[in-house]
Amino acid sequence: MTEPTIAPGAALDRVRIGIVSISDRASSGVYEDKGLPALQDWLARAIRNPLDCVPRLIADEQPLISQTLRELADGGCHLVLTTGGTGPALRDVTPEATLAVADKELPGFGEQMRQISLRFVPTAILSRQVAVVRGQCLIINLPGQPKAIAETLEGLKDAQGHSLVPGIFAAVPYCIDLIGGPYIHTQDAVCAAFRPKTARRPLPV
Repeated sequence: MTEPTIAPGAALDRVRIGIVSISDRASSGVYEDKGLPALQDWLARAIRNPLDCVPRLIADEQPLISQTLRELADGGCHLVLTTGGTGPALRDVTPEATLAVADKELPGFGEQMRQISLRFVPTAILSRQVAVVRGQCLIINLPGQPKAIAETLEGLKDAQGHSLVPGIFAAVPYCIDLIGGPYIHTQDAVCAAFRPKTARRPLPV
């Protein structure tokens, strides 16, 4: 079936996304950061809209993390994704820094992320990822490893490509709709966005 379109000349909304890798060693140059490239690669594959990614590589310092999140959210980002710093170690303070800048918490994101990770390792119960809304920006803490980042965002599929566990990004575009952000179209083969029928828009030509 041909995908519906709207009037010629319409354009996809531009989306501004902050991506934040939080690591003492990567930020000090001890090893190469892999979080930012993994996030940028996945977003480029999953989103049809024109993207402006705003990268930040910072240390595990709670005031610095909160400051960075505030700057990105208040500076026009519609979505901010963080990676790293969500475990139980003493230096893992990303969730605390995220909650400190929140207007609202969205617990379902963290619950689903742990469900996905539990398919692989029992230590997934140690993860403390959170998601919050600040103003008109959605902020989500993701795992630290590139493979886990993709699995968390995209979900798990069987050999035939059928969904086994939904990824969290399926709910992100509608959440951004609800808080007043741009309408995000996804590449269904990577991660199909879910919206109620009344909230769906056709893909511009």
